[in-house]
Amino acid sequence: MATDYDAPRKNEDDISEDSIEELKARRSEGQSSVVDEDEAEAAEGFELPGADLSGEELMVKVLPPQSDEFTCTECFLVRHRSQRIEQADGTAICRDCDGA
Repeated sequence: MATDYDAPRKNEDDISEDSIEELKARRSEGQSSVVDEDEAEAAEGFELPGADLSGEELMVKVLPPQSDEFTCTECFLVRHRSQRIEQADGTAICRDCDGA
């Protein structure tokens, strides 16, 4: 919204003199009830529970854990070796699971 800094400012007395009708008209001018959204396009992105996804194919390349990574035995996420904490029973957990 552009502001004219040369225009005189309204003080408290000028603001209180505005009528209710003027304020309502100003409020309704700035708002629009029209939504510009194509319903068919918006619905394409939603998947319903139980939808048949047998024809879908994943396009993700899955890599095995690298030499500097391990799998946490608590959260089962692959983490960097700097996150590894060795448990007393010999299992490895990540720092996030150790703090929880």
